[in-house]
Amino acid sequence: MAKLFAAIDVGSYEVGMKIFQFTGGKDMTEIDHVRKRIELGTDTYKYGKISQAGVDELCDILNEFKTVIKSYGVKDYRAYGTSAIRETQNSLIVLEQIKLRTGLDVKILSNSEQRFLHYKAVALHTSVFNGIMKMGSLLLDMGGGSIQLSLVQKGALVTTQNIRLGILRMRDNLLDFSNRSTIYAQLIEELIDNQLDTFKRLYLEGRKVENIVIVDDYISPVIQKIGGEGDLVSRETFDGFVARMKQRSDEEVIRYLGLTPESASLLTPSVAMLERVFVMSGAENLWAPGVGVADGIAYEYARENSFIKDTHDFDNDIIACAREMAEKYHGNTKRNELLEKISEKLYDSTRKLHGMGTREKLLLRIAAILNDCGKYISLEGAAECGFDIIMATEMLGLSHAERLVVASVVRYNKLPFDYYDTMASENRIDRENYLKTAKLTAIFRIADGICRSHRTKVKDIKTSLKDNRLLITIDSSEDISLENRFFEKKADFFKEVFSVQPVLKYKKNNGELL
Repeated sequence: MAKLFAAIDVGSYEVGMKIFQFTGGKDMTEIDHVRKRIELGTDTYKYGKISQAGVDELCDILNEFKTVIKSYGVKDYRAYGTSAIRETQNSLIVLEQIKLRTGLDVKILSNSEQRFLHYKAVALHTSVFNGIMKMGSLLLDMGGGSIQLSLVQKGALVTTQNIRLGILRMRDNLLDFSNRSTIYAQLIEELIDNQLDTFKRLYLEGRKVENIVIVDDYISPVIQKIGGEGDLVSRETFDGFVARMKQRSDEEVIRYLGLTPESASLLTPSVAMLERVFVMSGAENLWAPGVGVADGIAYEYARENSFIKDTHDFDNDIIACAREMAEKYHGNTKRNELLEKISEKLYDSTRKLHGMGTREKLLLRIAAILNDCGKYISLEGAAECGFDIIMATEMLGLSHAERLVVASVVRYNKLPFDYYDTMASENRIDRENYLKTAKLTAIFRIADGICRSHRTKVKDIKTSLKDNRLLITIDSSEDISLENRFFEKKADFFKEVFSVQPVLKYKKNNGELL
């Protein structure tokens, strides 16, 4: 039996909705796409909040979408707001007005969540995606408020960086120059190059980029017009097309591309951005899959409900980013690998105690990989510096709340644990994530105590839970007096959180337990 689903994207310069159908054959088919232009981002980026007129117009559009949803008989939907809603000072008021006036529950996506949905949407094009991701590729995700540059090498996501060079933000900042085309284009290039040069120096040195994958709303249809949907377009073909467009008047370009004058105003900064990314990266090909947030929303819904299977190991991308980050800050790779392994084993053997799932296990692994990144800045203040580094670094696929959990585990592994009132007031953590932090910290402290020496003396561990005691047996041919000493200090918090006493034992060479 077919299942219908609606995905709504409240963006910076338009609101879009796609209706998808999922069939028993595990197919995901787009059956309708409705778009309404509304520049919410102009209000947010200029004035810090969305005007009442903007809220009224948005609610009218969403009520129209609701009528479409009812006409299809759609029962399930998800609606998300991106940067225009995320950055506005009155976001809670706007969301409440939407709920009261339309009945639709719109949630806010963090930047990393939004970009990760785009990444998942791109992965839906399995055949092209898998081929391109084996090469050096740069995902250029252009939004109204910012762009996201994500580097892929050998099939794994290496780094992702957010830059406030959104096309709507750029257009509005340089609006005074828009009537003087030569100056306008030059200023846009200068603005873009200043930021891209830093990205190139930090992340592209010694790396080859063969392809650019672009996700956006306005230039992607143009790229598909040049090369056809799903096809790679060479840089030479793109440059030739741009040169021809520059020889035509604005009216001719609008007519040829089928744009409205309002949409055309965003084409110039979009083209300029793509041109400069080509120059910066040295890429030779371009792929525009023509996907957006709505496709990613539908993909997640379908995967959660087992309508489709994962087409790519996205958790591995998050781990790969964390490893690249650890290398950047000169982490102790061998010890961190052991710490990750021990943390996973402790997590798996204590599931009955903590009751958490696979997502929290992923957060624990990331904390293990990044546990010593703060030492790059300060040996004495490594815990606090590690917290700050993690909170300041985008990790595609982790929400802000998840990043806070990881950073807090790294911090409280070394520092006294702050209880809920203190942590909530300082970091605005909610009760659920506070408890996750406490549980993961308790497990991580035990793992860190076992791996205390940087000589990685521990080969393996075995655990058993008996009579409110967690027996941990270490396989090591070396003396572990140091580990035992620090383990005792680390065990108190575990007992406080789980009401279970950890006990450390180790095997001598003759197999005797001590």
